[in-house]
Amino acid sequence: MTKAQAKEHLVKLRAEIDRIRYHYHVLNESIVPDSVKDSLQHELDEIEKEFPDLITPDSPSQRVAGQPASELKKVTHSEPMLSMNDVFSREELADWEARLGKLGVAAGEAERYFAELKVDGLSVTIRYDKHGQLVQAATRGDGLVGEDVTHTVRTIEAIPLALPIQLEALKYAKADLSEQERETLDKALAVVAKHGIEVRGEAYLPLKTFEALNKRRAKNGEPLLANPRNAAAGSLRQLDPKMAKERGLSFMAFGIANQEALLPSHKLVHRLLGALGFQTALAQACDDLGDVERFQAQQLKHRDKLNYWIDGVVVAVNQTDLFKRLGVVGKTPRGTVAYKFAAEEVTTKLLDIHVQVGRTGALTPVAILEPVQVAGTTVSRATLHNEDEIARKDVRLGDTVILRKAGD
Repeated sequence: MTKAQAKEHLVKLRAEIDRIRYHYHVLNESIVPDSVKDSLQHELDEIEKEFPDLITPDSPSQRVAGQPASELKKVTHSEPMLSMNDVFSREELADWEARLGKLGVAAGEAERYFAELKVDGLSVTIRYDKHGQLVQAATRGDGLVGEDVTHTVRTIEAIPLALPIQLEALKYAKADLSEQERETLDKALAVVAKHGIEVRGEAYLPLKTFEALNKRRAKNGEPLLANPRNAAAGSLRQLDPKMAKERGLSFMAFGIANQEALLPSHKLVHRLLGALGFQTALAQACDDLGDVERFQAQQLKHRDKLNYWIDGVVVAVNQTDLFKRLGVVGKTPRGTVAYKFAAEEVTTKLLDIHVQVGRTGALTPVAILEPVQVAGTTVSRATLHNEDEIARKDVRLGDTVILRKAGD
């Protein structure tokens, strides 16, 4: 094979591997057996070994490359990565809507809200340059400054190393849109192709991967990972990208930085992310809170069938210019809330009560419990606050008690 032939063949191989990646991670479908993908990957690796000067930064072979980082450098976000206020009932959701009304948000507008599953992982922002190349990724951190995790984010197959727009992706993104919305999406894609984009989303550890990882750790005599959320955070912050690769992280995009300058609605932001080859969580444009309530109730029914943790539904004002005008209070935007699922309750046994001495000398009774899983975490201790509370609840050793972990 000549160098010219190798160059042409590598382009085709990379495109096919990326197409398989898109179908698997975005559309949740396997279009070829794993053996076929492995064979293509092997062929690509062999050609690149023979012609190393033909290796490109976006090649699938470069997902794990370079030396481990000596430390995680700080990254100042181009736009703050804000948190959300939580609501736990229809009444609290209605109170939020009432506050929006006082700020001049009119009711009765079509597709007024946008609701999407709240994937429970670690928030990440990923910057692509004008050539579509992944150039930097960072954790949320304190919302203003995060940590550079580019070396580990590149190992996540669900994240494109470059942003070629696939025909399948574009067709999927434009489904059920009006002609005007399709034109708006095309204009946004042209802007991305010219200037680049900053994508934001959630890195998470699939539940099946988490379970397999803990089985392997138990077999090797290593301590078990507490839950998928903590495991995702620890994996992403590894200094060695090879160790992160072994953890098998995935990713779902939920937004872009400065989105009001690019698209008029969060609904179209989701379609743009799909066109760029990202997986997004199940979502729905909603006319009113009734639609939101039905969407949340439906997702709660199917929660246990998902291969990732969710702890509720994110509800946001759909129109991005209005969302921006509503502003921010502290570190939380007025235009969005997290509509959390009801707290999970389990029963366990009270084994003992210990007294904990604080830094100021305050004495706090702590319940020692028979370890039990609640909302994905093993709980063996719970604060009892004070002696009066113990007396009020008539807490006694050997009692069966109910534990509730509010807000996950």
